[in-house]
Amino acid sequence: MVRAIKPEYIKEYKKTHSDVWPEILQRITNCKIKNYSVFAQEDRLFSFFEYHGDNFEDDTKKMRDNPKFEEWEKFHEHMFRPLGDKEKDEGWVELEEVFRKE
Repeated sequence: MVRAIKPEYIKEYKKTHSDVWPEILQRITNCKIKNYSVFAQEDRLFSFFEYHGDNFEDDTKKMRDNPKFEEWEKFHEHMFRPLGDKEKDEGWVELEEVFRKE
């Protein structure tokens, strides 16, 4: 997935993600997500994770329907900007996978 970040917030974003709230880490685990990574390059963030469940839609809904998760998202939302020609930030946007070797 990809998301655009305002360059002036990259340092702060990295700092908050070097010490993620324990409740957020537990929520990720409870929703059957493993090997979650976020990468930064200039004004872009890229993320990757592996889902080990059987209903991704329900599990991600469960993750988002949580006051602490909502607080975490709200804390960061001012850091992002719209991607490309979009008028507003659409959150994490899925990328098309073009190659994988397992």
